[in-house]
Amino acid sequence: MPQPSPKLLIRRHSAVTRVTHWVNALCLAVLLMSGLQIFNAHPALYWGNISTFDNPLALIGPFPGWATLPSYQDLASGRLWHFFFAWLLVINGAVYLLASLVSRHLSRDLLPTRAELAHVGQAIREHIRLRFPQGEEARRYNVLQQLAYLAVIVVLVPLVIVTGLCMSPRLNADFQWLPALFGGRQSARTVHFLAASGLLAFFIVHVAMVLASGFWNNLRSMITGRYAIETGDGHADRAKS
Repeated sequence: MPQPSPKLLIRRHSAVTRVTHWVNALCLAVLLMSGLQIFNAHPALYWGNISTFDNPLALIGPFPGWATLPSYQDLASGRLWHFFFAWLLVINGAVYLLASLVSRHLSRDLLPTRAELAHVGQAIREHIRLRFPQGEEARRYNVLQQLAYLAVIVVLVPLVIVTGLCMSPRLNADFQWLPALFGGRQSARTVHFLAASGLLAFFIVHVAMVLASGFWNNLRSMITGRYAIETGDGHADRAKS
């Protein structure tokens, strides 16, 4: 019978990456649920500067109580939860970015090379077939992971933060150009909703890929920093420092 390939434990995630990852997960979960609580106060989307109640861009309807924080209708409490964890997300993100710039994590691990970009199509086909990088290829993020993380860091999270600021009455009064960037306060609210939906989609796909590519190995790497790869050289359970 063929023998399983030996495993090599490598250091994949720094302590800062691991801590900020779990803080981000908590923040995004609370922000999503409290955001749905706020949205339920008027579950429709508009475009422009005002709410034209008779002609919404999209009439979505309220979300169920199990998906909101709190679970009962309480707009004031939902806003308190939302604002607190929004600032925590901003602070945590700033810590991550600063540490990543100092350690060159962004440029070294998240920016794909031209060669990697040239194989995006192949990577998509491999993922559809649930074939994931093995051995030496598993030492770093694959090109789809890189593009997905960059989309979150560079596009979705900044959009959520800026459009969230656009909905502040005080900022609307002091910086009228801010909501104008999106075509009005209601447009910013719609973009905020869409960007948050994008983050939710990323979370669902992220969890699915974690489960499909090896749940315990991925979970261990995000708790201890160590990730097991196949070596085929007979040396198992070594840790690369």
